[in-house]
Amino acid sequence: MTGRTAAPSSPRTKARIAGFFYLLNILTGASALLVASPLRSAVLLAAAVCYIVVTVLFYQLFRVVSHDFSALAAASSLVGCALSVLGFFHADPFHTNPLVFFGCYCLLIGYLILRSTFLPRVLGVLMAFGGLGWLTFVSPVLSSSLAPYNLLPGIVGETALTVWLLAAGVNVQRWEEQAGAAANDR
Repeated sequence: MTGRTAAPSSPRTKARIAGFFYLLNILTGASALLVASPLRSAVLLAAAVCYIVVTVLFYQLFRVVSHDFSALAAASSLVGCALSVLGFFHADPFHTNPLVFFGCYCLLIGYLILRSTFLPRVLGVLMAFGGLGWLTFVSPVLSSSLAPYNLLPGIVGETALTVWLLAAGVNVQRWEEQAGAAANDR
């Protein structure tokens, strides 16, 4: 077998699985707005689990671009997911909007996409722009004054990346070249 097969560890397969879980995250997050309160927590918890899967897969895909930035992005996302879960149970001691951490995550993923050779750069620009939208939630006054327009960049960026991952995945040859170059740098 060659490295270009659809083995579970291939970058294209990981990217498509990440796209699938990203889509599940988007759908469960949106449906949480429509369901009754007792069910809402379960749906939001499912969305957080989906985002954790995306985070782990993105870490694996983007560490060939920059191990440090990929780890920082993953840490930002996991903190956001943890705050989301704590918020479900009204146990967040910091009362921080998790979207702030997801904003940092999207900015870092946007940067990693821009530095990568295996995804279109426009996706990196859209993700970075989306991250800026999520970062407006650092201030409740700012986010409420910009609402609902501050939601649009994140929705567009994350949806565009999701659709691309589902439809095309990553350019495996370029991913392998970048992975080889990263291994030689160590």
